[in-house]
Amino acid sequence: MTSTTQQRFDRRGLSYVTSGNGPLVVLIHGVGLRADAWCRQIDALSTEFTVMAIDMPGHGTSAVPDTDMTLDDYSDAIASALPEAALIVGHSMGAMIALDMASRFPDRVRGVAALNAIYQRSTAARDAVMARAASLDGQATIDPSAPLDRWFGTALTPEREACRTWLQDIDPAGYEMAYRVFASEDGPSEAQLRSLPCPALFVTGSEEPNSTPAMSRSMAALVPQGRAIVIDDAAHMMPMTHAKHVNTALWEFAREVLQ
Repeated sequence: MTSTTQQRFDRRGLSYVTSGNGPLVVLIHGVGLRADAWCRQIDALSTEFTVMAIDMPGHGTSAVPDTDMTLDDYSDAIASALPEAALIVGHSMGAMIALDMASRFPDRVRGVAALNAIYQRSTAARDAVMARAASLDGQATIDPSAPLDRWFGTALTPEREACRTWLQDIDPAGYEMAYRVFASEDGPSEAQLRSLPCPALFVTGSEEPNSTPAMSRSMAALVPQGRAIVIDDAAHMMPMTHAKHVNTALWEFAREVLQ
């Protein structure tokens, strides 16, 4: 890991980290995280591209919205902040947003990469995530223990400790708002996937129990220009834990769609 807090800029009310020069790659993190979670991708991709890593509304230093957000609202906020058409990369809830943007704003999305994306959860998985959402009150500081154990197991690593810091620092209202959207959504519809006009890359880990390899392969099979990659021995936080493999996949995809 590098720094857990990088210099921020602001565009249309969204905070972001930026680095590099060239065609634009936009990175969207998952619930409870912040732009700094992409530090290894920023370092790798900014040698050839302009990288813009967003703090989702209510995360990092982006303000908590005044009213409840829908998935469309998150997508609208980020799409409106894009300075040009871009490759959109999202992780977890960020992947939901990225795929929604690719469907609804085709003129602003040159390609989409969905990392650890959910699609048609099982009943058990849906019940579990809805129960976690129902336990949030938007006021109490987040207890990071359960998500950290899901993401990293019990091993104490720099990646785990960085996520602990971010989860403890996030505004509880911003976290609850995003998590309720994440829990209520079930991924893109079959119709959205079949009609995606841009290249789409779906990447997940072989050990991912929630955003499973089967989900990524199913989505990729529906997209006209879709493909899937499964990273061996990786799980939900693979952009941090398996950065070399993730960076290689994103680098090759960025070169394809942006050059």
